[in-house]
Amino acid sequence: MSQYSDLPISTQVLLGLLKEYRRPYDKIMELDRQGFLVQLRKGLYLTTKLVSSKLPESFVIANHLYGPSYVSLDSAMSHWGLIPERVYEITSVTTKPSKRFIPQGITYGFTHLSASYYPLGIQSLALTEKQTVLIASPEKSLCDKLVTTSGINLRSKKQAMSFLVEDLRIEKDRLREFNLREMVKWLPVCPKKNSIQILIEAIAEL
Repeated sequence: MSQYSDLPISTQVLLGLLKEYRRPYDKIMELDRQGFLVQLRKGLYLTTKLVSSKLPESFVIANHLYGPSYVSLDSAMSHWGLIPERVYEITSVTTKPSKRFIPQGITYGFTHLSASYYPLGIQSLALTEKQTVLIASPEKSLCDKLVTTSGINLRSKKQAMSFLVEDLRIEKDRLREFNLREMVKWLPVCPKKNSIQILIEAIAEL
């Protein structure tokens, strides 16, 4: 099993590895009880340090835990250095219903987004040689944050800057790096289209 320690392992993969056992499902349960495996959810496991010191990154676990999904919102914004706060929940978005998992005491939150808007601005990021994660670009993570934050509907560029600089505490120099042309392409399918438009206009004036 050590060759699979970099990634979450499905029950089907485990059954293939344990095919020499007469009752492979019972063997999976035994490995779980003995601490060689940890169940993330039904049908998905992690090997532990008893098998290998190599373990999946939390973002990789998030991608496998509930899909389709990609890391976004506070987790992606923190990864890209947009927000200063340390993030304690691994946040992702999905086209499926919103859901939350808490395996091994770590919270993984998944927020629903529309299927037409969902695929925009996703990057494939190599974390290690074997671990690649789907994550929102800095621009998309910010848009996702605005779209999924209830009660936020921007009506002026002043309000937009207050949201960016005071509420989220994003530095203006980072905002100046944003690819606004790419963000404009998303507008036709954006939830909160008017708010995103005002956000883009506010950043463009920096």
